[in-house]
Amino acid sequence: MKLPVISGSKLIKILLKKGYYIRGQKGSHVHLRHPEKMPVTVPNHKIISRKTLASIIKATGLTEKDFV
Repeated sequence: MKLPVISGSKLIKILLKKGYYIRGQKGSHVHLRHPEKMPVTVPNHKIISRKTLASIIKATGLTEKDFV
């Protein structure tokens, strides 16, 4: 399954709905935390590469099917 091309802000909104919260930001990278899962850093760019998106999805414990 091919992952969609999305922006950093859209990915952040999705993760906020999944229980993550914004911990801070350094430059264009937003640091997100979750009470039970690993923290993730999302680049707030117009387009996130599919490789980076796959890595973030893996770190959050979601499956690609859940994400799409």
